[in-house]
Amino acid sequence: MSANFDEIIDRRNSHSAKWDAMEALYGVSPDTGISMWVADMDFKPPQAVNDALAAAVQHGVYGYFANDKPYKDAIIGWMKRRHDWDVDPAWLSTTHGLVAGVGLCLQAFTQPGDGIMLFTPVYHAFAKMVNANDRKVVECEMGIEDGRYSIDLDLAASLIDGVKMVILCSPHNPGGTVWTEAELRAIAAFCVEHDLILISDEIHHDLVFSGQTHHVLAKLMPELSDRLITLTAASKTFNLAGGMTGNVIIADADMRAKFAKTHLAAGASPNRFGMLMTTAAYSHGDEWLDELIAYLDENRRILEEGLSAIPGVQAMTLGSTYLCWVDFSGTGMEPAEIQRRVQTEAQVAPNHGVTFGKGGETYLRFNVATRRALIVEAVERVQKAFADLQ
Repeated sequence: MSANFDEIIDRRNSHSAKWDAMEALYGVSPDTGISMWVADMDFKPPQAVNDALAAAVQHGVYGYFANDKPYKDAIIGWMKRRHDWDVDPAWLSTTHGLVAGVGLCLQAFTQPGDGIMLFTPVYHAFAKMVNANDRKVVECEMGIEDGRYSIDLDLAASLIDGVKMVILCSPHNPGGTVWTEAELRAIAAFCVEHDLILISDEIHHDLVFSGQTHHVLAKLMPELSDRLITLTAASKTFNLAGGMTGNVIIADADMRAKFAKTHLAAGASPNRFGMLMTTAAYSHGDEWLDELIAYLDENRRILEEGLSAIPGVQAMTLGSTYLCWVDFSGTGMEPAEIQRRVQTEAQVAPNHGVTFGKGGETYLRFNVATRRALIVEAVERVQKAFADLQ
């Protein structure tokens, strides 16, 4: 049965960060506004996920979780089926979401005061975790070539003093750039040359549009295993963020032991509901995902073309993710005025680009993972808010 991504689902007053926190953060009422900020979707997951949860509720006992073999088998099967990547179950460590996984990696493989390089603008939680762990954020601002982000490794080399780790977002959030094989090999060589640990956050790796190919770095360069950590999760793919379940995948035994010690010291156990959801999604979600990608691709097109039609506004064409990255610099307006028009006049709530680091100051990030009617309406509202530029 085909998924219905146009179904009207009222998420207000459901403990939804995306809708119930929007007014406090952006001044946009959930009664009149359109929420397009935090990266979760307004869609139900594959029916198998809700069936698995319904069965757990019907059973009615929620004790400690054991027997994770079906869960690991589902992950391994998915990675092989969708990415042609052979994952050993011993490589998998399940964390309370991937932001927690980043924090554990920082604690396991670096020391307070160490530099952590980010290619900015990039997912804002990276810098948040680096700062919270008393490490130093080192921003290497990216350039734009042919409408997509590019990484200047000469600039990175000039900033290398004190850096011990690189965190790479692959595919990239917020730009949606899918890194080429050559780009990934160059980043890997840079990390080898400078003896850096490399975290490859591949949480968006399933959400790649036609004409693009995501390369799993661990598969592309197995020789990198003595310094590589791969982060994956079903959360972005299937809208399971509330399950707080992610995987830290480490092939090297010595690195894995270091991580396991830090993980043990944190006393953090997986969420049983997140593991049940992940198992069901990875086991039965292929058809749903294929339909989702086609739906998101059209939403992306509508928003990119609609906002880029505003003079001085340019959306970056997404190769991946459902997070459209839109540059308002050509309007000549200050960020505060841009935000006022979008939030106060249009009653649309996107993420502010400045939170993503250097290079994001004139951007807004729009989440298009909602029903199409809201995408069309949001475009019309924003166009009207900038009508004086037409």
